[in-house]
Amino acid sequence: MQKVMLIGNLGRDPDVKYSQQGTAIAQFSVATTERWKDKGGELQEHTEWFAVKTFGRRAEIVGENLHKGSRVYLEGRKRTESWDDKQTGAKHYRDLVYVDRIEFLDSRTRENGHRDRAESASQETTVTDQETPF
Repeated sequence: MQKVMLIGNLGRDPDVKYSQQGTAIAQFSVATTERWKDKGGELQEHTEWFAVKTFGRRAEIVGENLHKGSRVYLEGRKRTESWDDKQTGAKHYRDLVYVDRIEFLDSRTRENGHRDRAESASQETTVTDQETPF
């Protein structure tokens, strides 16, 4: 079993597209930042970037409510996608987090009432392998 949990900020606006079957697919990036003090008392910082993908109604809600800089909590699982380069034929790989649950943490989003919609969508819609459009 594996589970990925992240709290971070979107690095870009979500890109929402639809599969041939009509399933919404949202892709975006999330940055998480770790801060600590070193032995000399100096503040250190490390930012890690994650490519993220979600499907169905959750993808539509993400596209409607999130934007670059939005703070989110998400749970999901790591997946590796591969594709062949059309020009060179070389195989490429990319690690992503497939989202099973997402919560909007921005106070602006909560004040607008969208957080409840997002939490409801995360609890009512669980992405399974059968729902993944490929």
